[in-house]
Amino acid sequence: MIVRNIKDKEVMETTYLAHGGAIAQMILDRRILKEIGFLAIAQLAPKRRIEPHIDPMEEIYFIMDGEGEMSLDEETRRVVPGDAIWIPTGSKHGLVNIGHKDCVILVIASPA
Repeated sequence: MIVRNIKDKEVMETTYLAHGGAIAQMILDRRILKEIGFLAIAQLAPKRRIEPHIDPMEEIYFIMDGEGEMSLDEETRRVVPGDAIWIPTGSKHGLVNIGHKDCVILVIASPA
């Protein structure tokens, strides 16, 4: 059994800037996982954005806290805590924090 906490050294050492806006850490990734790409957590400060981009894998963004405006291809929707957004492989997507506190998201990705 492997248990990771977002405050663990192994998680904190993976901190990076995700797509120009969010501060992210890999909770679990290909160093451990066999079939799932990764599980990451990201914090997007107010008025910051995850720039629209295309990934080579299927993803799910799960909004834990805060609020945002999610764009997926030609569609844009407001997202709030508890929302899960499915992002098909090859879809252009981005997220803007439209609230007054950090927007915290879990990102789960899996190769196509």
